[in-house]
Amino acid sequence: TLFLFFSFLGTGSSILSALQDLFWLSKSKVEKQLQIISVLQWVLTFLIMGVACTLILMYILCTDCWVIAALYLAWLVFDWNTPKKGGRRSQWVRNWAIWRYFRDYFPIRLVKTHNLLTTRNYIFGYHPHGIMGLGAFCNFSTEATGVGQKFPGIRPYLATLAGNFRMPILRDYLMSGGICPVNRDSIDYILSKNGSGNAIIIVVGGAAESLNCTPGKNSVTLKNRKGFVKLALRHGADLVPVYSFGENEVYKQVIFEEDSWGRWVQKKFQKHIGFAPCIFHGRGLFSSNTWGLLPYSKPITTVVGEPITIPKIDNPSQKEVDFYHSIYVDSLIKLFDKYKSKFGLPETEVLEVN
Repeated sequence: TLFLFFSFLGTGSSILSALQDLFWLSKSKVEKQLQIISVLQWVLTFLIMGVACTLILMYILCTDCWVIAALYLAWLVFDWNTPKKGGRRSQWVRNWAIWRYFRDYFPIRLVKTHNLLTTRNYIFGYHPHGIMGLGAFCNFSTEATGVGQKFPGIRPYLATLAGNFRMPILRDYLMSGGICPVNRDSIDYILSKNGSGNAIIIVVGGAAESLNCTPGKNSVTLKNRKGFVKLALRHGADLVPVYSFGENEVYKQVIFEEDSWGRWVQKKFQKHIGFAPCIFHGRGLFSSNTWGLLPYSKPITTVVGEPITIPKIDNPSQKEVDFYHSIYVDSLIKLFDKYKSKFGLPETEVLEVN
């Protein structure tokens, strides 16, 4: 049902025409409603699709249609390791019209600063995490902002929590967009057994960074995040700093103090489950003046910086990891400083590296 719904939305121009004829609405109003629908479905997917599909599958097992659920579970066992082997991307899904409406809601833009060689592999460090990583998803898991045209021959893989790929249906939906688990097995496979021209996008700050996301704040959790640099060295994959201006502006969050009970609960969740529960809100479905799950329509501009050439070292020392990590941090700060004024920040704004 979900895939039928999304493929229906994939025929965006015909829907727009039909809605105009039916409701006599202006084109701009119809487009705005389609943008809201496209973002809402993604937010609900992010928050509840995995749990909802698991519960539905368990329910079906208890009905006369149990054979359907049993067949899917058998397929799930057979297909269990596919996410660790590059997944199963679909250009059809990545090109759905729904993603263009998703892009235009904010809007989201992808800025290319340098060419990428198809003879190399890459690890993109994406900053900041934001609440949901909206820019990361739109730019690298869909073709809405033209990543395939801007970086021809490069296959982007957005890395996310491995736990998502244990959820029925959700795992297949994520893989169709080129999303992979952010674990060593998956990354090793893509960078060593999948040829060249691969780009793994890692949201380096992860759950810890999401706890500090708030409008007006530009900070990244990076000082002690060096695992991605070690992976790059082991595979000789070039590092590419990526900064998404506006990612922190689309939701408002309650920030707990470091020693508060709220932060303690968040850190416990982060440690044992892999994500940190945030208390946040956006705008309402029918009005931007009410609270709700929809993000605010603030522009997000993702800038892909200059690649840092990384040598292949099978067993890099800590000194070598620290050296290339410091180069990466400097490159990210320079990228931020170069483009901050172009995207609405004052020249005095400083990127906080934690």
